[in-house]
Amino acid sequence: MILKENYTLSNGVLIPKLGLGTWLIPDNEAAAAVKAAIQLGYRHIDSAQAYGNERGVGEGVRTAGVPREQIFITTKVAAEIKSYQSAAASIDESLQKLGMDYADLIIIHCPQPWAEFRGAKRYFKENKAVWKALEEAYEAGKVKSIGVSNFLVDDLQNILEDCRIKPMVNQILLHIGETPQNLLSFCKEQDILVEAYSPIAHGRALDNAEIAAVAKRYGVTIPQLCIQYTLQLGTVSLPKSSNPEHIKSNVQLDFSISDDDMAVLSCIGQDYGDDSWWPVFSKKKQL
Repeated sequence: MILKENYTLSNGVLIPKLGLGTWLIPDNEAAAAVKAAIQLGYRHIDSAQAYGNERGVGEGVRTAGVPREQIFITTKVAAEIKSYQSAAASIDESLQKLGMDYADLIIIHCPQPWAEFRGAKRYFKENKAVWKALEEAYEAGKVKSIGVSNFLVDDLQNILEDCRIKPMVNQILLHIGETPQNLLSFCKEQDILVEAYSPIAHGRALDNAEIAAVAKRYGVTIPQLCIQYTLQLGTVSLPKSSNPEHIKSNVQLDFSISDDDMAVLSCIGQDYGDDSWWPVFSKKKQL
C-alpha cells in the first residue's frame, strides 16, 4: 500500500512517498482535513507559512490519534523572506503555530518573492542567507531535514557551491504536461529528492481528453493516473484535497503505468487556460 512506502533522504530520514497537500485549505478547515487524512493512513502532511494554515494543520495532527513522531510534517519559509534574521524568526514562528517542537522538513518556498517569480533578479546571495538559517535550525534539532522549492538548476548550484548541508528536497511543479527532465536529472545526480506539487495540474488534468483516455484504459480516475505518474518518476506526490472521498480515492493506486504510456504521458501538453501564467498567484494567491 502506497501510504506505507517511503523514500530515504540523503541524511537517512524516511519520507512517505505520498502526502497531503494543504494549499488553499483555510486554517479553519485544515484540522478536519488533516485529521481525516491521518485516520485514513496518511503520514505526510505538507503545509507552508504562506498557506496561513499551520495552526490548523498542527491541530489536525494532535487530534488524529496517531503519535506525532509517526507523522512527517513539512512547512516552508515564505518566498518573500530573504534575510537570515527574518528566516530564523519565521522558523520559530512556524513551530509555534504548528504547536510542535520540531518539523520534519522545512524548505525555502521559492527562490524569488512571488511577485518577482522567474524575473531578472535571482536573489542568489539572499537565498544563501536563508539557507544558513535553515542549516542552523537543522543543527539545533528544530527540523529533521531541509530543502527548497521551485528552484531551478542554477538556483540549486548557488546553494550547493558553499553550503555546509546540501538540500535534501526540491519541491517543484510536476505533473503530466509539466515534466522538467533536465531538472529531475540534476536533482538525481545531487541526491536531492524531488517532490511533485499539484500533480493533477491544479485540476486542469480533469479536462484533458488525452489523459482521460489513458485513465479509462487502466480503469482508474484521472487523479489516480496523475498521482501514479509522479510516483513512477521517483518523486514524492502531494495531491491537495479537503474532500474525504478524494483523500481516500487518491491513494487507491494498485496499478502500474507501462513504460510506453509513461513516455506518452510525458509528452502530453497542458493548457492552464485562464491560469496560464504560472504561478497563478503573487499578491492574489499563495502556493
